[in-house]
Amino acid sequence: MPHETTLGAAQPARHVFVYGTLRRGGSNDITRLSPAPVWVGPACLRGALYSLGPYPGMRLDGHGEQDPPVVGEVYAVTPALERQLDLIEGLDPDGAATDADEYAKRDVVVDVEGRPLACFMYVIHPRYATSDARLLHGDWFRVAPPL
Repeated sequence: MPHETTLGAAQPARHVFVYGTLRRGGSNDITRLSPAPVWVGPACLRGALYSLGPYPGMRLDGHGEQDPPVVGEVYAVTPALERQLDLIEGLDPDGAATDADEYAKRDVVVDVEGRPLACFMYVIHPRYATSDARLLHGDWFRVAPPL
């Protein structure tokens, strides 16, 4: 069951939903990082996906009921790996998010193979989510196929 994942001796896992370059095969492939994440499963989440050139951004709003969900993956991560992800996304792991940050970390519930799972994810600041950059299909790998 995805919600029972643990890492190490007794350390409960925190889960991350990744939808862009952090997906397996992406340019920032989470599976190449250390400590290694644990695969939980394919996932999807309602939201709006935007192309920002070499990487995407996702908003949790701005989508219609008929729009497809954003495709992603869920992994269990350690606090050390979560810090690395924060740095990749341009966030200060020890500081509060500011309006100047490109991304913000959010807690969400994601559908992982039909089961809800609490995760964190990175959403793009609204100033970068312009209508001309919107991807209506919801899958970053259709724009930038895996390596």
